[in-house]
Amino acid sequence: MSGMGGADWKDAITRAEAHAPFLGRALEKEPDLRAVLAAGEFDAALEYARNRGVHEDVGIGLRRERLALAASVAIADLAGALPLSRTVGELSDFADRALDRAIRAAITDRTGDPDVSGFIALALGKQGAHELNYSSDIDPILLYEPESLRRRDSDDPGDAAQRYARRIVKLLSENTAEGYVLRVDLRLRPASEISPMAVPYGSALSHYQGQALAWERAAFIRARAAAGDVAAGTRFLGEIKPFIWRSALDFGAIEEIRELTRRIRESYTGPVRPGPGFDVKRGRGGIREIEFYAQTHQLIHGGRDVSLRVRGTRAALDALAAASRIDPEDAATLGEGYDRLREIEHRLQMVNDRQTHMLPDGDALDHVARLDGLPSGAALVRELDALTERTGAIYERLIGDSPREGVRVTVPSELVGRLASSSLPDPKKLAERIERWRDGRFQSLRSAQALAAFDSMLPRLLNAVAASDDPERAIVRWEGVLEGASSAITLFRLLDARPDLLDRLVATLTLTPTLSDELARRPELLDVLLDQEALDLPGSIEDIMWRIEGAAQRDDYEALLDAIRVITGEIRFALGVQLIEGMADPLDIGAALSRTAEAALKLAMRETEIEFARTHGRIEGGELLVLGLGRLGGGALTHASDLDIIYLFTGDFSARSDGKRSLGATHYFNRLASRVSAALSVPTAQGALYEVDTRLRPQGAQGPLAVSCEAFAKYQQQTAWTWEHMALARSRVLAGSDHARGNLEAIVKAVIRKERDEEALREAVANMRAEMAEHKTPGGPLDVKLLRGGLVDAEFVIHFLQLRGGETLARAHPDAFDPDLGIAIPSLVEADLLTPAFAAAYDLMTRMLVAGRLLAPGGAVPPASAARALAKACGAETYGALRQQFEDARQSIAESWNRYLGHGKSA
Repeated sequence: MSGMGGADWKDAITRAEAHAPFLGRALEKEPDLRAVLAAGEFDAALEYARNRGVHEDVGIGLRRERLALAASVAIADLAGALPLSRTVGELSDFADRALDRAIRAAITDRTGDPDVSGFIALALGKQGAHELNYSSDIDPILLYEPESLRRRDSDDPGDAAQRYARRIVKLLSENTAEGYVLRVDLRLRPASEISPMAVPYGSALSHYQGQALAWERAAFIRARAAAGDVAAGTRFLGEIKPFIWRSALDFGAIEEIRELTRRIRESYTGPVRPGPGFDVKRGRGGIREIEFYAQTHQLIHGGRDVSLRVRGTRAALDALAAASRIDPEDAATLGEGYDRLREIEHRLQMVNDRQTHMLPDGDALDHVARLDGLPSGAALVRELDALTERTGAIYERLIGDSPREGVRVTVPSELVGRLASSSLPDPKKLAERIERWRDGRFQSLRSAQALAAFDSMLPRLLNAVAASDDPERAIVRWEGVLEGASSAITLFRLLDARPDLLDRLVATLTLTPTLSDELARRPELLDVLLDQEALDLPGSIEDIMWRIEGAAQRDDYEALLDAIRVITGEIRFALGVQLIEGMADPLDIGAALSRTAEAALKLAMRETEIEFARTHGRIEGGELLVLGLGRLGGGALTHASDLDIIYLFTGDFSARSDGKRSLGATHYFNRLASRVSAALSVPTAQGALYEVDTRLRPQGAQGPLAVSCEAFAKYQQQTAWTWEHMALARSRVLAGSDHARGNLEAIVKAVIRKERDEEALREAVANMRAEMAEHKTPGGPLDVKLLRGGLVDAEFVIHFLQLRGGETLARAHPDAFDPDLGIAIPSLVEADLLTPAFAAAYDLMTRMLVAGRLLAPGGAVPPASAARALAKACGAETYGALRQQFEDARQSIAESWNRYLGHGKSA
């Protein structure tokens, strides 16, 4: 398939490498694939990708195949060699194969037999429609037939099915050194809030035949049996066909479907017109509106007209036009718009392999446009503006432009007057919005008592919202609270009686997206705002572990993982509230965040080891250790910190585990380490927890996840770079027996304190900082890490002094090597190596970092209220005073830099 109709393959590769870091890395990692694509041999590229998937470890094989396939399809797409239907088709075919292989692997691991009888995977959403995009998740429904499910004789069918489901999700979703395969979202299963991950066939059938909602009808338009026992899945879809396709027009259902389409428009809170922040999926005239336009007409007319029962969006629009159900010109406009929006969606996701649909700003927008072949981001915005205007107008004719067409909303004059006297914009429109809150939409406002309490509290709420930096955001997030809370009478009364609580709530909703998004997602966190005791700093690591264990509702592994996420989330949220309210020193917040992370890690590791041993046993004389580095090692995390860790193990290389599925030592500890990382990072029903970063391990991402302590010592002494030794200076053993911890600490000390050539060390440190400055630019005027004279410069100076001083410094001032720089810096001041001004500067910048991650993300200048909160958190009288203190602090750091690492290197 060389050339493929004049496609420009080399230009596509050039654009990908220039504007899409993910594709650039993939092509660099797969040079043979790059050569095949440069020659325009797409079929050969697909064959290459399939061959990369051949591996004894299914997870590794799928990840390698996915990377090669994503790169191949992307380059062919950019070259103009593939129509959209082929692009999404190849991605969807891979998803089907991956899901099927994961099912077979899960069953084979348990039974030794790849027979998938009785285990069904239904594909919904874009996978079901054969329309997957580059970084889409998949939304399968997993079903099982108890009678025919392959399992061990001793296994209960339900337990076996859940075991398979957990294994499938981990195989596909777990982010390992090889990446991930597919994000898996099981929330479309029937009664997802109470049902298990895999649902019995009969229970699912009963649900769809008698209890399902209108949105589930829409979801099943695109459903198909995609993997596992496909024959049984096809039979299931046949049995629920009357639920999806109703032969008689149900006018109540039609209105329900129309209401669903209205809610899609109303729930979108981003920019209305294309530009930075516009969502090409959820925005006006975007992908979702076109999809719902087609599905609404299919649901209304497909019961009688079987020609409309097609899965793809373009196919549905064409079928509707052919059947005279919609205007052919509208079908053409929507179809062409859909194809182009999907292409742009793909460009957005190609850049960094992220599930994003939002237009970035600045240079990032230009990169997306140039990846697409356009001259600039402005050109892309102009094209999108015209496109979405056409598609959005057609969609609005379907929904009647919300309630404004033909329905008059009565707004009480008292409410309008109250709003008009505030500084909120467009009081009449806001009054209409508030009235819609009261019409039964929210369960929390359906009783007379709730409405009375709400009305009493409302003036205070509106005054607080009006005084905030972002009233619109506050209102949107408040709606999320109303929607998620089943009952809120007590909340309304408390907010009315205690203005301080109301101010705290509005601050949480407006000052930082991190907290407001979490509160909208988990309204139960309101309890944290209301409970003063919950806003105290958490206790010791052991106290936090005890609290997590007490919250687990069942005595099993999955329940404990959920409890870790729930309690850790509550503590992190409470610490965020304390931070924006100025209730605690950011240095104490950072230490508390670290204790919380360490408690989560210790519990996750302990329970994962127990769970792993059920199958693989243990290795006599061997154990897994965790070395924390960076801010985790130093005990000073922020709300945005990853967990930087290195996995190490002790014991005999030749040993094997004593379990029923025995593993060699290296394989055993690497798989165990991978499971621990997954326990901390893979999202569960309770959400995500931490990002685990293991790139500081020997040989980085190219090396094994876990290495022996002996290999680690040899690598550090003989091969490691200076920057790796600097990283070790802020390391701490977080998990392991006392004996093993002591041995590892001795290895680290020997590396850090060995004798070094001072000039060579100085040159290496200065060069590393110069290279960092070239590749990592500050995000804004408050980027306390990357600005010259900031925290990076300070930490480079500290680590230079530690590595230069070695054993001599350690004997005279042992605390100078403490991984907690709050202890090390005063010791270096005592040694007359640093000044008191340096110590004060470092503390100020650390406060600014911890608080700024919430109040000034990216180092940008915050809005007025957030700026005041930032100054208060950092102990400054005003934001202006804080900025001046920051500049003075930078000068103090710069002076120490120039003293030790050369003039002119820290401007």
